[in-house]
Amino acid sequence: MSDTTPAPPAAWPLVALFTAGYVAPYLLPTVVGRLDAHLPLSPAQAGLVGTALLLGSATAGFTLASRIPRRGPRPLARLGLLLAVLGYGTAASTTLVPLVVAGVVVGGFGSGSATAVAAAGIAGHRDPHRISSVGLLSVSATAGALYLTLPHLGGGHGLPFAAIALVAALAWPATGRLGGASRPGPAAVRSAGRPPYPRAGAVLAGCLLFWSLTQEALWGVSGRIGAEQAGLSEATLGVVFAVALGAGLVGVTGASAFGTRLGRAVPIGAGTAAIAGCVVLTASADGLPGFAAGEILWNAVYPVVLSYLIGLAAALDPRGRWAVFAGAASSLGTACGPVVGSLLAEAFGLPGMGLVLGGLLLAVAG
Repeated sequence: MSDTTPAPPAAWPLVALFTAGYVAPYLLPTVVGRLDAHLPLSPAQAGLVGTALLLGSATAGFTLASRIPRRGPRPLARLGLLLAVLGYGTAASTTLVPLVVAGVVVGGFGSGSATAVAAAGIAGHRDPHRISSVGLLSVSATAGALYLTLPHLGGGHGLPFAAIALVAALAWPATGRLGGASRPGPAAVRSAGRPPYPRAGAVLAGCLLFWSLTQEALWGVSGRIGAEQAGLSEATLGVVFAVALGAGLVGVTGASAFGTRLGRAVPIGAGTAAIAGCVVLTASADGLPGFAAGEILWNAVYPVVLSYLIGLAAALDPRGRWAVFAGAASSLGTACGPVVGSLLAEAFGLPGMGLVLGGLLLAVAG
C-alpha cells in the first residue's frame, strides 16, 4: 500500500520562513537598546520585554511541535506570519508600554510559529544541513543590512519592530508553496507517537537550551558592553554588528561547502569551545579593537555551530519533531539569556559575566 505523505516543500519557502522567524532574535540588542532609550523603561525592564518576545517564540515551538504534520505547514505558517505582522506592528505604532509588551508577545509567538514550520520542513529534506546553512545566510544578511540601515532612519523604539514586521510580510508569498493539511498515509501513521531516539533528542534539547542561553546572555548585553565599557556610539555599534554578521555569512558559507565530512560532533564541540573564548574576549573588551574582534570572531563561529546543531536535530527524526522541540528549547534558553546576562553582569561585572558564560559553554561542549 502506498504512502500518501506529501513530499517535502521546496527549499526557498523554508528559507524565507526561517529568515522571518529568526530575524527578531538577531535584532534583539537594538530592540532592547531602543526600548531602554525611548520608553520609560529601565535597562532591566527593557531586557524583560526582550525576554517576553523570546518566551512567546519558545511557546510557539512547544505548542506546534506535534501539530504541524496534522494541520499542515501552510495554515500554521500563515498564522505565524500574520501574528508577527500584527504583533510587531502594534509594538511599533504605540508608546503605551502595556500595548508594546502585548504586541511583542504576540509577535514573538508568530516568529516562533514560522521558525517551527521551517524547522519541520527542513528536517524532511535529504540534506537539512545545507538548507539550514542557507537559512542562516539569509537571516545574517538581512539582520546585517538592518543594523547598517536603522541608525540612519531616526530614533524611536518602533523602527526595529517595523522592520521585523516587514520581513514577515515579505515572507507571506512563500507560504503558497507549502502544503496544506492532508490525511496521513500508513507510514506516517506508524511513525506517529513518540519521536525516535528519545534519549539523544532529550540530551540535544537540554544542551541547546543552555547553549542558546549563553549566546543570548552575551548578545543581550553586547550593546551595553560596546556603549558603556568600550565607549562606542550607536552608529559604530551598528557597523560592528553588521561586520560581525557578515563574518557569519562567511562562516556559514564555508560550513555549507564543507558539509558533514567530519561528522557533527567535532564541529559542534570544537566550535562551542571556540565560542567560549570569544565570549570571554568580548565581555572583557574596553575599546573598539577588543570588542570588534570578539564580536566578529564569535559571530563567525556561532552560526556554523548552529547549522550543525539544526542538522543533528533534523537527522534524529525526518518528521521534524526533534528539530521543532530542539528549536523551542533553544528559544527558551534564548529567552532566559538577557535576564541571566544582566544578573551576572550586576553580580560579577561584565568581564566576570564572560568568564561564567565561557565556563558554562565549555561544560556544554563536553
